[in-house]
Amino acid sequence: MSQSKLGIIGGSGVYDLPGLENLHELNITSPWGETSDVLRAGTIGSIEVVFLPRHGRGHRFSPSDINYRANIDAMKRAGVTDLISLSACGSFKQELSPGTFVLVDQYVDRTHKRESSFFGRGCVAHVSMAHPVGPRLVDRIAIAAEAENITTVRGGTYVCMEGPQFSSLAESLSYKSAGYSVIGMTAMPEAKLAREAEITYATIAMVTDFDCWHPDHDVVDVQSVIQVMHGNTEKARRLVARLAKDFPALREECPVGSHKALEFAIMTAPQARDPVLLAKLEAVAGRVLKA
Repeated sequence: MSQSKLGIIGGSGVYDLPGLENLHELNITSPWGETSDVLRAGTIGSIEVVFLPRHGRGHRFSPSDINYRANIDAMKRAGVTDLISLSACGSFKQELSPGTFVLVDQYVDRTHKRESSFFGRGCVAHVSMAHPVGPRLVDRIAIAAEAENITTVRGGTYVCMEGPQFSSLAESLSYKSAGYSVIGMTAMPEAKLAREAEITYATIAMVTDFDCWHPDHDVVDVQSVIQVMHGNTEKARRLVARLAKDFPALREECPVGSHKALEFAIMTAPQARDPVLLAKLEAVAGRVLKA
């Protein structure tokens, strides 16, 4: 097994990760374009950690403008084996109040403007997304949260909307009636791309508000979201520090197979594969393309 390396993608409000020792920037160029920001790496205890602010420092990129492929490709090139997504979100359930962290286990993709795969014409692949989150990784997050006395709820469905506007009331009521737990704008296609890159992935959905379905909370605005976000950010940093401190040195096999997601996924015959695309796939799929 390879050495573990923990990746952290910080969402809204999480633009740095204090506590990293031996901090340095990684000079990584991705063939998929520019990443949201420079990747910064360091150590927490004995574990290497790589951090990337999803929206860039200063929050420069909207959810629709993020280059998700470049971000995940760069994480793969940095050697990341396990990736934690920190994401601000709205809640559809009364019991998931602002300040709660939800360890979601399913996603519904309602985006429509984003490149959602590394594969395509010239090299076709189909990975399973039946179980998109690494359960063993979620176990470790839950243990770390309990140790830090951070309220978490395990399980739930995250619906990812395109944005950047918040939901209409009709949309909010529809998603609530479907039984979804939280809503955000960034988990997709991030989770899909992480699976294609054979990186074990998990989302910590940090509730900032009830979505506009709530009769006492019928308008979502940036000011109210930011107020809750500050408290969530402090808790997220503590949680990540504890998680890294107790993280195994060697990569664990994922019970749902995220560490070998490409094993039987590529459909295109070797002689029909596009060499230009294959060169771009070197980091993401080199393990199986060279086999």
